[in-house]
Amino acid sequence: MTAPLRLGTRGSALAMAQSGQIAEALTAATGREVELVEVVTAGDRSSAPVHRLGVGVFVSALRDALTARTIDFAVHSYKDLPTVAAPGLHIAAVPPRQDPRDALVAKGGRTLAELPPGALVGTGALRRIAQLHALGMQLEVTPIRGNVDTRLGRVLGPDADLDAVVLARAGLARLGRTDVITETLDPMLMLPAPAQGALAVECRIDDPDLVELLAVLDHAPSRAAVTAERALLATLEAGCTAPVAAYGELAEGDAGEEIYLRGAVISPDGTRDLRLSRTGTPADAAEIGKALAAELLELGADSILGQEGHAGPGTQQFGSTE
Repeated sequence: MTAPLRLGTRGSALAMAQSGQIAEALTAATGREVELVEVVTAGDRSSAPVHRLGVGVFVSALRDALTARTIDFAVHSYKDLPTVAAPGLHIAAVPPRQDPRDALVAKGGRTLAELPPGALVGTGALRRIAQLHALGMQLEVTPIRGNVDTRLGRVLGPDADLDAVVLARAGLARLGRTDVITETLDPMLMLPAPAQGALAVECRIDDPDLVELLAVLDHAPSRAAVTAERALLATLEAGCTAPVAAYGELAEGDAGEEIYLRGAVISPDGTRDLRLSRTGTPADAAEIGKALAAELLELGADSILGQEGHAGPGTQQFGSTE
C-alpha cells in the first residue's frame, strides 16, 4: 500500500482545522490518504506582539521540515509567507479562498458604528489598528495576541476586558464560529491584508509527482487575486510593521474576466491614508499589483513605510490568520 502523505501543520486549532480540510479535500479528489504532522514554530513559542516577532515566524519551521523531508507538504495561511519564494519549494496549490474580509465581534451584538467613543478594541494587526484610527471614531485600540478562542474570550468570556475584537473572518469560518460575528466589515472601511483568507499548499520542487497531485486543489481565480495582492506588497518592499492592505476581486468586465485590485498604505495613527485601485486581466495579475504599488509610491507611500522601518524585499510578516 502507498504510505499516507505527511502534511505539516502548526498545532493551533485554526491551523489544524484548515490543514484537516485540505487533507480531506485531497483524499476526496485523489484517493491518497493524508496524516497530519504537528510542527511547532517560533511564533507559537513566543508571546510577543506579532509585528515584533520578525520574518517567517509561523513559516520557517514548516519549511525546514519540508527541506529535511520529515513532511511531504505543508499548509500555510498565505498572508504569513514572505514574498520571496523559498529555494527548492513550490506553491503547488491555492485552494478556493475563504471570505477575506475582517470581522468584528463586539459586546451586546454591536456593529462598528454602534461602538461608543473610548470603546476598547483589540486586534493583532497594525494594518487593522491603523485603519481603525483612520475612521476617526475615537476608539481605544490595543494590540493583542493569542489564538481565536483566547481573543474571543477577551470580549465574550467571564473575564472579558475588551469591548470588541477584530479578526479575520476566514479563521472564524474555518472553525465554525461565524455565529459570534456582529459585523463583517466592508472593505471600504477595513481593507484586508494581502492574501488574507487564502491558503498556500507548499511542497518540494523536486517531487514532480506530488506537485502534479496537489495541483488538483488549485483554484485559478483565488491564485490570480492573491498574486496581484502579493505583487503589490513585494513592490512596496514593506517592512514587517508597515500597515499595508490589498484586496483583489475577479469579476466579468466588458472584455471578459478582470481583476479589480484595491491597495492602501496607512500610517499607524491613521492620519495618512493612501488608497488606490487598478484593473486588468487575470493573466496580468502580477503586473497589476506592481503598477498599483508604483502609483502608491508616487503619492508618498514610501514616507509612510519609512516611519515603520524599511526592511527590504521579501521580508513581510503580517501575522497569523488568528
